[in-house]
Amino acid sequence: MGKEILRVEDVRIGFERERHSFFSGREKKEVLRGVTFSMQEGEVLGLVGESGCGKSTLSKVVLGLEKPDAGNVIHFSGRPQMVFQDPYGSLNPSRKIGWILEEPLRIRGGHSGQERREKALRMLQKVGLDEKMADRYPSQLSGGQRQRVCIGAALMMEPKLLVADEAVSALDVTIQAQIMELLLQLKEEMGLSILFISHDMRVVYQMSDRVMIMKDGRIIESGSADEVYFSPKQPYTRTLLEAAGILEERE
Repeated sequence: MGKEILRVEDVRIGFERERHSFFSGREKKEVLRGVTFSMQEGEVLGLVGESGCGKSTLSKVVLGLEKPDAGNVIHFSGRPQMVFQDPYGSLNPSRKIGWILEEPLRIRGGHSGQERREKALRMLQKVGLDEKMADRYPSQLSGGQRQRVCIGAALMMEPKLLVADEAVSALDVTIQAQIMELLLQLKEEMGLSILFISHDMRVVYQMSDRVMIMKDGRIIESGSADEVYFSPKQPYTRTLLEAAGILEERE
């Protein structure tokens, strides 16, 4: 592993609940409760927990889409990019794939139209798609192909950190495996670090160097993937492993 690429220090964030009556005060529900961790260059850090535990809120804080009430998020290698759960929902259906891939460069400026096009075509190859895909619309692609485009679009700005929030959960098992293999391949080729967020214990184990377990807005356990999965310290971690059928397979 290399040097530190991300540091999250005692991050807390809450959201106001709906008022039950006109006279009741506004309550705040704390979603993240003192979350602290760091990531190293070239690392895949898995974050796993049940729905509603705060995983997606943490991803938004890391990306700068939500401002924490307290604590700090420090990026050491520029702005991270996001790979979304729903590849179709995150792609503009009225634009061709080439246009979508060029858009980050168009916004940043400094590239001619020809340079943008060439970079987009190279990115298609990098994510395992034919250059002909540049002239198709998202609706003409399969779910796996659309997710490859989303990964390519996230990488057009050459980030060092990717945040993948449930990035394979909408795909069938065979396509999941292909996208996971692609992410690991790109990690090696491009020197990426990946914060890989999922509710799926099996997928997280296959992807991650280290794993964090989140419950009720807190990181309750962390360690190498083997430490967490083979020697869980927290009862909740064991419950997740049992629910996934992982402990049964070993016993």
